[in-house]
Amino acid sequence: MEFNRSAGILLHPTSLPGKYGIGDLGKEAFKFIDFLDSAGQTLWQVLPLGPTGYGDSPYQNFSTFAGNPLLISPELLSEEGLLNKDELTDIPEFDPTKVDFGRVIDYKYRLLKAAYKNFKSNGNSFNDECGKFCDENKFWLDDFALFMACKNHHGGIVWTEWESDIALRKQGAVEKWTEKLQDEIQFYKFIQFKFFSQWTNVKNYANEKGIFIIGDIPIFIAYDSSDLWANKESFSVNSEGKLETVAGVPPDYFSATGQLWGNPLYKWDVMEKDNFSWWLNRISQTKKLVDIIRIDHFRGLEAYYEIPGDADTAMHGRWLKAPGDKLFQTIQKELGDVPILAEDLGVITKPVRELRDKYNLPGMNILQFAFGPTGERRFLPHNLLRNSVVFTGSHDNDTTRGFFENEKSQNSDVYLHAQKYMNYYGPDICPELIRLAYSSVSNIVMIPMQDILNLSTVARMNYPSKPNGNWIWRFTWDQIEDELTGKYLDLVKMYDRSIKFIDKTDDDFTIEYNKFL
Repeated sequence: MEFNRSAGILLHPTSLPGKYGIGDLGKEAFKFIDFLDSAGQTLWQVLPLGPTGYGDSPYQNFSTFAGNPLLISPELLSEEGLLNKDELTDIPEFDPTKVDFGRVIDYKYRLLKAAYKNFKSNGNSFNDECGKFCDENKFWLDDFALFMACKNHHGGIVWTEWESDIALRKQGAVEKWTEKLQDEIQFYKFIQFKFFSQWTNVKNYANEKGIFIIGDIPIFIAYDSSDLWANKESFSVNSEGKLETVAGVPPDYFSATGQLWGNPLYKWDVMEKDNFSWWLNRISQTKKLVDIIRIDHFRGLEAYYEIPGDADTAMHGRWLKAPGDKLFQTIQKELGDVPILAEDLGVITKPVRELRDKYNLPGMNILQFAFGPTGERRFLPHNLLRNSVVFTGSHDNDTTRGFFENEKSQNSDVYLHAQKYMNYYGPDICPELIRLAYSSVSNIVMIPMQDILNLSTVARMNYPSKPNGNWIWRFTWDQIEDELTGKYLDLVKMYDRSIKFIDKTDDDFTIEYNKFL
């Protein structure tokens, strides 16, 4: 699928402003959509929306199907009568510029427990909308809710350390524990119902404004997840749950020893036998949440890097073929033309490019990687493909200002090349790189919110080789200058990045608008 020229902003909902310690799906999310609209943006890219586990990473979810309860808005729960004023008055003092996940988790779950208690005492039941949601999502929700209830019962430890009957799902164990933890299971189903209800309202509001949401599918699942616990036969673990092989990437520009992700790999031969039904369910579920799907580490669907399960680094592994072509044929046959973007960074071979191009999937370009004698020349704007997405940087990069401040301090060839390429020798290079992205031939330009605000390294979202302290950045509304929306509206108009500002008849507009979807 090829998209119209458009522009958007990369911002995970956890980075939204708000007084509850973390961005959520309440009024600030709607205000951000209004900001996007006023700045002429037609795309909002988010990171994975699942419940976070290890390291609070959105790429390590307890379920690939579930939503993150920390994003549920307490204010909206209060407006529904599920939280009373007393329960919302004692708000801890949170730093508005970063997320303290430990404190937020304790606080948010206390509110969610209170909301569930009020839900029951107010005469609500699982026979109404909540019950309908549970029935429609039974294929993943039953396993997930039981997994979380058991995890909570065992003090949060990894599932392999639970009592062995339920850890290994021995005969009769699922029924036994479902009965034993019935109320806790209902709680986890309730908060999923509230997440999906609130997110649907956010997405509908964005779509009404002509803004489409791009959402991530992490290619691999987390080890400590209901996905693995309930489907061990489809992943690279033995019958006891011990990892046989794990995912990662060899040494690259992010890490000299490679990245040891530790995720289980797929047993593709098993998945092929049932027509990739798990993947079809995953794509279908994600399509309910977002308009456009970005597959993280797309190259792993053509070939993946297999590392021994007991390895300490990713230095020693091997590439193995994946059935990406068969998978995409199946997706196309069963689900039709799903709007998909391919994150094709890293070691990209000819077969990866051929798989991407066979299905006309836009790939990714990172301008920060383009400059200097060792830069990737394919990312220089004059080499970009039209059917692609151009970023100044991604959630894994330093902010553009921080990146160039570091290169400038070293008087590096990277900084000198960038200056010469852009013909800009002034002190504020970040806005120039953004303008370069907008002017490029790439159909989609996507700018991280940190670069929109021209922030330094302190606002960086993630260090790929750092296990803790990531994903915490948040912005505040006072960082947005009055002229900012006008500046981006001008860029959108100048570089034809929104059909909203192209002179067309109403019929032509409708046709083009539908083409974008």
